[in-house]
Amino acid sequence: MTFASVPRPSREEGGPRRRSPLIPTLVVLAVVVAIVLALAQVWTEFRWYGQLGFTDVLVREWTTRAALFAVGFLIMGGAIWLNLHLAYSRREIYPPTTPEERNLDRYRESIEPLRRLIMIGGPIVFGLFAGSSFSGMWRPVLIWLNQVPFGETDPQFGMDISFFVFSLPVIRSVVSFLMTVVFLSAVAALITHYLYGGVSLAPRQQRVTRPARIHLSVLAAVFVALIAVSYFLDRYSLLVGENERFSGASYADINAVLPARTILAAIAVLVVVLFIVTAIRGTWRLPAAGIAVMVVSALVVGTAYPAVVQRFQVDPNAIEAESPYIQRNIDATLAAYDLEDLETETYSATTEAEPGQLREDSQSTASIRLLDPNIVSPTFNQLQQSRQYYSFEDTLNVDRYEIDGEKRDTVIGVRELNLDGLGNEQRSWINDHTVYTHGFGVVAAYGNQTSADGRPSFFQQGIPSTGQLGEYEPRVYFGQNMPAYSIVGAPEGTEPWELDYPDDQAEDSYIPTTYTGDGGPSIGSFFEKMLYALRFGDMQIMFSDRVTPESQILYDRDPHTRVAKVAPYLTLDQRAYPAVVDTDDDPETPSRMVWIIDGYTTTNDYPYSARESLEDATTDALVAENGQAATVGAEPEQVNYIRNSVKAVVDAYNGSVTLYEWDEEDPVLDVWQNIFPEHITPASEISGDLMSHLRYPEDLFKVQRSLLSRYHVTNPATLYSGSDEWQLPTEPATGSGELQPPYYLTLQMPGQDEANFSLTSSYIPGGQTDRNILTGFLAVDSETGDQAGEVREGYGQLRLLELPSDITVPGPGQVQNNFNANPQISTELNILTRGNSQVRLGNLLTLPVGGGLLYVQPVYVQSAAGTSYPLLRRVLVSFGEEVGFAASLDGALDAVFGGDSGAETGTGGEDETGEGDQGDGGQQPPTDAQQRLDEALAAAQEAMSDSQEALANNDWNAYGEAQERLQSAVEDAVAAQEELGGAAGEEPAAGEGDAGADGAQGGDGEN
Repeated sequence: MTFASVPRPSREEGGPRRRSPLIPTLVVLAVVVAIVLALAQVWTEFRWYGQLGFTDVLVREWTTRAALFAVGFLIMGGAIWLNLHLAYSRREIYPPTTPEERNLDRYRESIEPLRRLIMIGGPIVFGLFAGSSFSGMWRPVLIWLNQVPFGETDPQFGMDISFFVFSLPVIRSVVSFLMTVVFLSAVAALITHYLYGGVSLAPRQQRVTRPARIHLSVLAAVFVALIAVSYFLDRYSLLVGENERFSGASYADINAVLPARTILAAIAVLVVVLFIVTAIRGTWRLPAAGIAVMVVSALVVGTAYPAVVQRFQVDPNAIEAESPYIQRNIDATLAAYDLEDLETETYSATTEAEPGQLREDSQSTASIRLLDPNIVSPTFNQLQQSRQYYSFEDTLNVDRYEIDGEKRDTVIGVRELNLDGLGNEQRSWINDHTVYTHGFGVVAAYGNQTSADGRPSFFQQGIPSTGQLGEYEPRVYFGQNMPAYSIVGAPEGTEPWELDYPDDQAEDSYIPTTYTGDGGPSIGSFFEKMLYALRFGDMQIMFSDRVTPESQILYDRDPHTRVAKVAPYLTLDQRAYPAVVDTDDDPETPSRMVWIIDGYTTTNDYPYSARESLEDATTDALVAENGQAATVGAEPEQVNYIRNSVKAVVDAYNGSVTLYEWDEEDPVLDVWQNIFPEHITPASEISGDLMSHLRYPEDLFKVQRSLLSRYHVTNPATLYSGSDEWQLPTEPATGSGELQPPYYLTLQMPGQDEANFSLTSSYIPGGQTDRNILTGFLAVDSETGDQAGEVREGYGQLRLLELPSDITVPGPGQVQNNFNANPQISTELNILTRGNSQVRLGNLLTLPVGGGLLYVQPVYVQSAAGTSYPLLRRVLVSFGEEVGFAASLDGALDAVFGGDSGAETGTGGEDETGEGDQGDGGQQPPTDAQQRLDEALAAAQEAMSDSQEALANNDWNAYGEAQERLQSAVEDAVAAQEELGGAAGEEPAAGEGDAGADGAQGGDGEN
């Protein structure tokens, strides 16, 4: 019979079944999809880092993670596999035939078909978990391998601080990991020995075979040895621990806990020897007794004895016993938070106001900032937004610029792209990702000067950007409010399609542009289009004709995101502030707009230093209102060491990131420079213009001021008693209960020769007291100078004014209450709120001038309906118990200081640009309306005073006449206020009637 004639067996006859190809195909497809999706993330990340020149950050992180994953996987998986196989290979071939063993036979029979899978798959699963966990230690391990000495020693062991910061955390983590490995291995071995008869727990036949005894004894010895190492490391960990009163080791820790840990470590070593003896000689009694001794010792020596020392030796003599250790805590805290050079001065502030008292403080009074950056953003939007697809941040920034040879405090904002301002009919893929690609220019106003109607006095404004800052690159492709991605760059010879800025000379038109920078990876090839389409989940990228070989894709454009990715070892300040600077000090080169971010190196392992929660310390009323993240970065929430080690600069046009070394003495930064040797640029390469815009970081100051509320005291006894603790005042203007934020302003502190750009805060008594009086005033010199590569001497100097307890100076809350309770002020504010207007109180600034403390608060008025933005209308001033309220700072100061304060102020005046404050299509409100408002308010005040005097004299005729004058004055004031509000509010909303690029690009077009 030929082969062809052989009948094929039917399925019923038991022939082989054909496997369906569906399942293998689906598995293969799933694997391919997973690989492609992973490649989309990995490759696009690699391209992003490569474009910025920081590829080695990604490579170093991934390779270190991979190496640690492999180590963790091999140690955990290998140990469990080895112990499973050792236990199985030394099983009893003929286990006892007891009833208990016969019961185990059923389990052995059911497990046997899966034994190979369990003995291989189990270690793999545990290894994967261990590898994933171990790979997360890539930062501590890199730090440990590249550590440098601090050059300082701890006060107890005399070891370099680097051991506690760089080595101890890694050693403890490794020991903990190994204890887990040994414990799981022992459990696996014990179960295997029990299952296969090596260990019997039968009531009448308890036994352990010799192989099982040796195996389990060795594992127990290794585990107890690791416990001994852990006890020994506990001795050093005491110095970075916490107790009820302060951080670090206390009297009981040093004199009871530390020797107890040494004793327990020695006992554990003895138990290790006993387990080894058991492995050799075969008796469990000695190690069992040793374990019992360990447990009892841990309770008696490790717990009870320190408690007895604390209760009967320390508590009755706490101050005397703890003082040396509290002093260690004070010294370490001041060193770790860079507070050692704090200048403290007793400030016997006067509360009496006299004529001419501010004449010698003209530098401070001339720079008093009346423009509140937290309030005037709507005004910037209304007057300078230009189109609905632009906007300014809710909180603007304070900087200083040299205008006509004089440095001026400035409130500055960036006109960023805001696609949410577009209507639905204007939103399309083309518009969102290829037309509207960038913001345009900055707007800057004098901090101490406004126009006649209360608008900001701009010295840089408009589109195109004009003013005192000269020529600079105004296009903002990288900022804080950007789309997820933009595709830029048109082929040469084609019509540009990006919207550059609106053309006011032609209706519904705009000036086009093509991006010429190097801000993102190329996206020209099909492969790259596909990967980016997968990354962003947008297939339009693959099919749009606007994605050409010349195209670049810009993404991860927020300055914080860019710096956090290229420097994952830094904790970033929550504020990125803009500056227009000449980055190379070449007058022939146009200036650049850059974002500046302060980067911190931190640790939580500095011996004896007090811990501080970054979130708690940096959250204030402003942060809470805006919903900002307290900090950005990968460092722990709590720290006990912080340095402003890096100034990061992000170019707003090409997105380049430059990390400048700022603290050359920070050992933590030195370690990271060893890891990434070419990433940090020396401070000597900072241009003079850029240097002049750097400043003392806000979050660092918040942390320091929080610590100084307690550590302004350097006497251990006083610190222990807490009798001189301070607290930070809450925000008085809003009454939110959140902390008052610190303020940037130019200030001349007592004893200084000149005023400097500073960051300030104040203190009130701590505890449960309701007294809102001033106890201290803190300022830090934030002026960096303008010499290339050289920081001005005095920068970063913290100065603390302590007020004597016998002097009562009102605190911010009390001053705000005095303002609100003053009948004349409340009357004027009530008048200003009439006519659909509302009053907004600005930042309450505190200045140590005139031998006392001066408070200044701007008062803004805005319409409650329709076009609404705040305008500066009044200024509140307080000195001691005296308050003043006027349309100008001069007037308010004179009202407090007997008609002549002697101060020079910078208020008043018109725009330096000569173009007015009109914005786009705005009208300049009539100055006579403002004059009539001032006259009406003055008349109302006079009428109120006459009414009170008539009431006191029971002169009802005079009272009625005064009330009639008051009513008339109120009507005049309301009319003038409405005229001012109407003139300021009749302009169309920004962007109204403008289609920009939208008319031409209303849909997806070719897509």
